[in-house]
Amino acid sequence: MITKENKAKAIKSIQTSKNDTGSPQAQAAILTARIKEVTDHLATNKHDFMARRGLLQMVGQRRRLLRYLADKDSQAYLDTIKQLGIRK
Repeated sequence: MITKENKAKAIKSIQTSKNDTGSPQAQAAILTARIKEVTDHLATNKHDFMARRGLLQMVGQRRRLLRYLADKDSQAYLDTIKQLGIRK
């Protein structure tokens, strides 16, 4: 579970304006932080299959958000994946 501080830090690192919390970039940043936490959890708890399923759902949701962003604004997409440190 992502803490409020980690969520705020993820949003702050990528937000486009002061009040930006719902843009695709911000949502992808939040999902990336959650994915990292679940990945760390699964490193120690290999048989937690519900967490693995949740991880796959989050990865799919992030992929859909980034695909939407790529269709709407390709430069913002490229900047976002560079800042988040994920590959195409």
